[in-house]
Amino acid sequence: MLLDSSALGAIASPRRREILRLIWEHELAAGDIHRAMPDITFGAISLQLRTLSEAGLVDCRPEKTQRFYRARRAALGSVGPALERMWDDALWRLKLAAELSTTRRGPKPRHGRGTSRRPGVPHHDSGRKPSKARARKA
Repeated sequence: MLLDSSALGAIASPRRREILRLIWEHELAAGDIHRAMPDITFGAISLQLRTLSEAGLVDCRPEKTQRFYRARRAALGSVGPALERMWDDALWRLKLAAELSTTRRGPKPRHGRGTSRRPGVPHHDSGRKPSKARARKA
């Protein structure tokens, strides 16, 4: 069985592969998946699940206010066993950790006070008068 381009695109993402791993053996609520991946927002998890669902790789079962997800192993065909072998490999887990850290989005670490964000570029002067404490230091 060959996967179509949307399924291949869906499993190209390390985050979506990690979600598939989490729901491979049993279904999980979206909130449980988010708790297993705390470095990204619930909204990002929801978008990843939607992509997997639209590619036909996961089933979604609504129950009251929650949605439960399970991997559609048959939809992955021969790629499924290859994914299982990767998930059991320690080197793959190290690669996944590196990929997840490089694909993380969000605010950049803040720079310390009094340092320029770029070398040679001073901080923007807001035009305000310095406070009395700052004026005394200067």
